[in-house]
Amino acid sequence: MRPMKNRCCRKSGRYLLICCLLGFMTTSAAGNAKAYPWWCATTVYQIYPRSFFDSSGDGIGDLQGIIEKLDYIRELGFETIWISPFFKSPQQDFGYDISDYYDIAPEYGDMATCERLIRAVHQRGMKVVFDLVMNHTSAEHPWFKDSALSAYSDRADWYVWRTGKGKNNRRPPNNWKSVLGGSAWIYHPQRKQFYYAAFLPFQPDLNYYNPQVKEAMFDVVRFWLRKGVDGFRLDMFNAIYEDSSFQDNPFCLRLIPSEENPDGFFQQYRYNLNHEKSFAFATELRAVVEEFHEPERFLVGEVFGPPATLKRFCDYQGRKGLHAVFLFQTLSVRFTAPALRALVESFEKEFPDPFIPVYAFSNHDRKRSFSRLGESMEKARLLALFQFTVRGIPFTYYGEELGMPQSNIPMRAAKDPLAQRFRWIPQFLIRWAGQSLNRDECRTPMLWNDQAHAGFCHPACTPWLPVSDCYSEINVERQKADEHSLLNFYKRILHLRRQITALQTGRMEVASHLCSTRIFAYYRSDESGKYLVILNMSNKSVKPAYSGGELLLSTHASNGAFMQPWEGRLVCFH
Repeated sequence: MRPMKNRCCRKSGRYLLICCLLGFMTTSAAGNAKAYPWWCATTVYQIYPRSFFDSSGDGIGDLQGIIEKLDYIRELGFETIWISPFFKSPQQDFGYDISDYYDIAPEYGDMATCERLIRAVHQRGMKVVFDLVMNHTSAEHPWFKDSALSAYSDRADWYVWRTGKGKNNRRPPNNWKSVLGGSAWIYHPQRKQFYYAAFLPFQPDLNYYNPQVKEAMFDVVRFWLRKGVDGFRLDMFNAIYEDSSFQDNPFCLRLIPSEENPDGFFQQYRYNLNHEKSFAFATELRAVVEEFHEPERFLVGEVFGPPATLKRFCDYQGRKGLHAVFLFQTLSVRFTAPALRALVESFEKEFPDPFIPVYAFSNHDRKRSFSRLGESMEKARLLALFQFTVRGIPFTYYGEELGMPQSNIPMRAAKDPLAQRFRWIPQFLIRWAGQSLNRDECRTPMLWNDQAHAGFCHPACTPWLPVSDCYSEINVERQKADEHSLLNFYKRILHLRRQITALQTGRMEVASHLCSTRIFAYYRSDESGKYLVILNMSNKSVKPAYSGGELLLSTHASNGAFMQPWEGRLVCFH
């Protein structure tokens, strides 16, 4: 698309001048503005390290590769990176099965490289968030190996063990299912008991009723905070505690769980998800993190349920818990004006200031947003404009800034253990349902250029997953050179956001008088000024009912009375 041609943003020099002026305005107003911690205003770029950049020539992305690409992330305008796990692991679930929290998996590097990465991020004025799996370990973890020896070992009750029912105690102790369906109980022949695994069978859940377990994991948190890590994304945090009564879960008619309702597989997860003690645990973890200051550290949880329930992870009985939680309704919201408005209004109701919602549209587990948008660059620009101007913490999955699509990898060729679990389902049924049970498809290597393997690894080696077929057309090098590319639109909106405090922490107000079945509009405002974001979420030209203001940015070459199909605008009212 052509760039803006209005008097504010027609040339890059004028664009930068406006950014400088806005920076002056926001700085001048800072004395009157409410002070917010860094994480309220930040933008987060998620890296799946195995797929980002391979510096060693083994076809697997690594920590040194991230270091070499930090300037790319900084130049894009992101302020924080979140890195999926790279701790020591048998890699059955590619890092989410940790066998040593204090060591680095050799394919990713070593502790010295990890420490260099933390320093390199901070030297660029950025923050780094690690992915921490507190709910479970790998079955290869020494803790579990000791626990599995017998009911009398030193760590016998570090995991959730129960004696089975029926003849020879070989029937599961209750009807609890894992979040993937099927029994959550795994029989261990050596101990002659079942252990509980909320996710995959080789990921036994830790027993947080044991104070030794809690303190051991708090020590892990402290270890990495002392290393300088700025916070943690917490994996499967709403499964930390299970009910100690071990009652059967009630029956329900739901087959497929959703982001807002984790019940499914004909069972209410009443006793093993979103337990009252999990909410309380969030406050204990917050207290540990608050032992570290300058800067304040950050906790964001992977949790599932309705917003009102998830808010309790942030505020439990008046006590501070996690700083934020993912609100995964964003991953399935329809791309229409009424649906987006309803989502925002729901989040604003449940997470008003000083709480803050999280807006993420892709991640390492779910279908890429560009493919959900029908691989439309126009819609991708519109979504980016929304994500970086709505009140919230935006999380961007690597490659979203390019329009990197979901790959098509047959289930039979999958490395993902989730795909292997469901490989019996015919592929056409999965495609027909619009789902992806093969997480390999959203984890393929980053597209850096149009050379062999998209520049992800040396031409002579084989990448751990196949590179997307589109790499000759969609890649960083090509989009950097195209001023109208999606990548360069991300740069423009991210740099504007960094200059305009109202877009970071300002007040949020839905512009109801402008909204319709095609238009969603809202205001962001603080002492620096008032800004209108107006999104035409339709395939028709629309004449919006606002007047005045300066057009700072458009997703299209447009500054007239009519907005083009799928056009979004950012307008300043001084």
